[in-house]
Amino acid sequence: METQVARLGLMLSSGTLLPAKERAKEVEVVFESEKKLWLSGNEAIALGAWEAGITVASGYPGTPSTEIMGNFNTYDGVYAEWAPNEKVGLEVAIGASFTGARALATMKHVGLNVAADPLFTSAYTGVRGGLVILTADDPEMHSSQNEQDNRNYAFAAKMPMLEPSDPAEAKSMIGRAIALSEELDTPVLFRITTRIAHVKGVVEKGEQVEVPQTSIEKVPAKLVMLPGNARVRRKYVEERMAKAREIAETLPENHIEPGTGKRGFIAAGTSYNYVKEAFPEAPVLKLGMVWPLPEKMIREFADTVEELIIVEELDPFLENHIKAMGIDCHGQDIIPTQGELNSFIVKKAVAPESIPELFEPLELPMRPPNMCAGCPHRGLFYGLSKMKNVFVSGDIGCYTLGFLPPLSAMDACVCMGASITMAHGMAKALGKESEGRLVSVLGDSTFLHSGITGLLNTVYNSSYATTIILDNRITAMTGHQNNPASGKSISGEPANQIDFEQLCTALGVKRVVVVNPNDVNATRKVLKEEIESPEPSVIISRAPCILLPEEIKRKKPVYYTRLDNCTGCTACVQMGCPAISWHPITPAEAVEKGYREKQKGYAEITEVQCNGCGQCAAVCKFEAITKREEN
Repeated sequence: METQVARLGLMLSSGTLLPAKERAKEVEVVFESEKKLWLSGNEAIALGAWEAGITVASGYPGTPSTEIMGNFNTYDGVYAEWAPNEKVGLEVAIGASFTGARALATMKHVGLNVAADPLFTSAYTGVRGGLVILTADDPEMHSSQNEQDNRNYAFAAKMPMLEPSDPAEAKSMIGRAIALSEELDTPVLFRITTRIAHVKGVVEKGEQVEVPQTSIEKVPAKLVMLPGNARVRRKYVEERMAKAREIAETLPENHIEPGTGKRGFIAAGTSYNYVKEAFPEAPVLKLGMVWPLPEKMIREFADTVEELIIVEELDPFLENHIKAMGIDCHGQDIIPTQGELNSFIVKKAVAPESIPELFEPLELPMRPPNMCAGCPHRGLFYGLSKMKNVFVSGDIGCYTLGFLPPLSAMDACVCMGASITMAHGMAKALGKESEGRLVSVLGDSTFLHSGITGLLNTVYNSSYATTIILDNRITAMTGHQNNPASGKSISGEPANQIDFEQLCTALGVKRVVVVNPNDVNATRKVLKEEIESPEPSVIISRAPCILLPEEIKRKKPVYYTRLDNCTGCTACVQMGCPAISWHPITPAEAVEKGYREKQKGYAEITEVQCNGCGQCAAVCKFEAITKREEN
């Protein structure tokens, strides 16, 4: 029965579900024992970190890694924090490791780009306490601006990397990563993907190991990376990687699973699940350590099959290194090179003749994303959408949805914090006499992550671009994590709260204006004044996220549509609020129902969705939208 339960978690990882009755039966078994837990990959990693004796963890929220830090913070005897950005988070973890504490840094894949500076040098310094650096890749770009494969960081930084294939393995592998880190005197990279982060599986709870004692130990020759010291440590890095290659050959997480048939597979992580589901009888070499690779084991396995196929998502990382060994294999010549895989894709790529047409997946219609009903950012973007010759340089956050119609009020978005620096670069390229004006828009958490230095540069180098900070007092996009502007720590305790007005003034900004974006008309007036200013200016668009607990509980007005007054002008519809629906009518219906002769339709508010922001009422010139009551 336990094997069946574990299989349930594996099947869920690829979206394949057992029949409802069997699924209910298996889940019931899970909770018969206090040691059996039904956890997501992220929850399992947090548990594994606690059991492995990790006591310090720092990270920046980013889907799909976010829930790890929030769950780790719930365990006794640990310190967890949200750092302003991933570089800071990794440096905090490195510092904790230097005291002998076991430490964890978490981030999504693009966050490792931000943390790359300390990452590469930490390979030279090594560790005292075990240090795990978790990177959560996002194949298919469910919530990301690119689809990079961070296994390449392990190769480039000369660090071991582990990759689990399900929640249970994710938990146990954290302990393995800590052990390897301390044995090899190196940080260990830990790669998961969106599917592993969010799938649920059965995890067996264990006991916490003895937590190491911490102390200050001065070893400057090891920790001060001046060129002379770094040259010595560089030799050590190569010696350490040679030892890691030896360990890879006997590591339990790397193993051969015998099978039948002439075709064999090499896979790791969630791709292993897809192979087992598509070809359950085939021999498989499962890799838990994806760098360095167990060359002897790979050669041994390759010799036992006539056809070797490498199944992996994103880059041909394993394939390229295995081919470099002189081993003939198939990989991304048949396996798709973009997006997430699943068992159907793998089976169709390898053995298309075995796929009945009946099992072709259905193409479901897209559900376009949208800012929530009552989102304060909507009022700001509505104002920008009405301004001509204004280029809006955007940033990473839920406000990036301002790009979508009908608002269509964002013209560029590259990476965290780049909105300000891109606008500055455009200003310098265009010159002050340009007819167009430049605006950068970013959220409070993004500004603190990597926007402050960009604003400093804008002021220092005399740009005319306008910066808009969307201050909703929370890191909203990833699920409402606190940040230095929210006034609370990760545990909800009171913390220092950044004063954006004082900060911007201290950076040298002379024009700092605060607006309430729900006051659409006043916001449009401020936008016009500040964007036309010949010097740097900052607009702080301040209103809390409507999904904050205190906002959900707050009594707020409910708006409704007085259909007799609606002219069908579509002004409210142009705001793109999901609580407002458009109902087209024919000329005959207009006459029959008493509407205006040429009216093409009417707008109606779904009151149960309304969050009472009042933005739509502000743009309606015909008093067709009014308050109904307090709720």
